[in-house]
Amino acid sequence: MNFAKQDIHQFQGTVWEYYHDHGRHDLPWRSPEPSGQFDPYKIVVSEVMLQQTQVARVIVKYGEFLERFPAVEVLAKAQLGEVLRAWNGLGYNRRAKFLHLAAKQITDEYEGKFAKDNTELVRLPGIGANTAGAILAYAFNQPIAFLETNIRTVFIRHFFHDQADISDKEILSLVEQTLDHEHPREWYWALMDYGSYLKQTVGNVNRQSKSYSRQSKFAGSHRQIRGQVLRLLGDKSMTHEQLGQQIEDDRLAQVIDELLQESLVVKTGSTLSL
Repeated sequence: MNFAKQDIHQFQGTVWEYYHDHGRHDLPWRSPEPSGQFDPYKIVVSEVMLQQTQVARVIVKYGEFLERFPAVEVLAKAQLGEVLRAWNGLGYNRRAKFLHLAAKQITDEYEGKFAKDNTELVRLPGIGANTAGAILAYAFNQPIAFLETNIRTVFIRHFFHDQADISDKEILSLVEQTLDHEHPREWYWALMDYGSYLKQTVGNVNRQSKSYSRQSKFAGSHRQIRGQVLRLLGDKSMTHEQLGQQIEDDRLAQVIDELLQESLVVKTGSTLSL
């Protein structure tokens, strides 16, 4: 699908107008350093935190996390248990482990410097192609095309509103055609904010995407038990029996085994800890 320049300019105008009038200009990860540059470490932290987590929840944890681990070298030297405690409340704790491993890799292999190309960034644990694209756009202002749920929302609503089973390849083609090469960082901020607005006003049009998968309910879920175990162990080490007194669920043993296999929990004798 190709569009005339006039159509592209009209679309860009709609997005820019919304952003200028209603954009979330005060988000902490959108603030540059005193030098005017953006710290790629802070961008990586924000992007990993924002995966499957609402902005309002991330804002508080983002500041706390950076206060505790202000630089990639500090995060790399920390114990995983300490990182998991700082992550508590965000969920999807594997992200914390991947972020910790990525910090170690950046420190050990790249002397603390962040790569400026997709090929190197996707080598980092937990960093896929789209997250790598976001890092390149936000940290280094590179005009690279990538997708995220809010971006999908914008393009499906404007260009595929009466279609179903829309592939990411189709959407990505339009992202490339409409990309503002002079202001890629701010353009993606504008897309993100406009997409968030559309979700609130027209609903979740991402259901029309081939990549859409319904998120399971959290209450009573396997995920909730994992979070409960990690939260309790974040306060103090406990035995399986002690955890069982707090979490009365037949799936507890399976969850503990999973967390041990993933190295999110360690066992010393009969005692479990982060």
